[in-house]
Amino acid sequence: MHTLTALLFDDFETLDLFGPIEMFGCLPEHYRLQFTSLSGGIIHSKHGVAMQTVAVTELAYQTDIVLMVGGMGTRQQVYHKPFLQALRALVEHADWALSVCTGSALLAKAGVLDGKRATSNKLSWQWVISQSHKVDWVEQARWVVDGKFYTSSGVSAGMDMALGFITDRHDIETARQIAHYTEYRWQENSDIDDFYRG
Repeated sequence: MHTLTALLFDDFETLDLFGPIEMFGCLPEHYRLQFTSLSGGIIHSKHGVAMQTVAVTELAYQTDIVLMVGGMGTRQQVYHKPFLQALRALVEHADWALSVCTGSALLAKAGVLDGKRATSNKLSWQWVISQSHKVDWVEQARWVVDGKFYTSSGVSAGMDMALGFITDRHDIETARQIAHYTEYRWQENSDIDDFYRG
């Protein structure tokens, strides 16, 4: 059983969280899901969805998988040192770190992507890559894997990445069964990026 911890902040992108959570939630015997934030309590998504969270200190920074979501709230969090320190501590203790959309900007700003390949949302590309010049940014990719890091491009790509992660940990048939169950048209090839316009 692996514990997956989503680190949240106000104005996160709703599907960045619930897309991957839907995929991992289809394997309850393998993944335990929990939600944390810097101070705990209620965190609201961009669309007003309220999430009950536990303060990250209560978790003692222990988790197997970190899920770092994106959204407009990232614009404030890149300047919030306590948040970045908490993110860094979570990632350092975890076996894997996954990001969706502009969540990779937070990973980059926290310094954990230095020397790693990573991707992010095309619509926020210039802002994201400006957060760190020590990352090997890959613009044309649905998701990118480098060691323990899985980073995905915009919003719905988080579901493709989650299924890619499940493929790597389990097998592709398991991932395909989840895609079928959710009636989701999974882009199985991470290199095929229909939203790249370079």
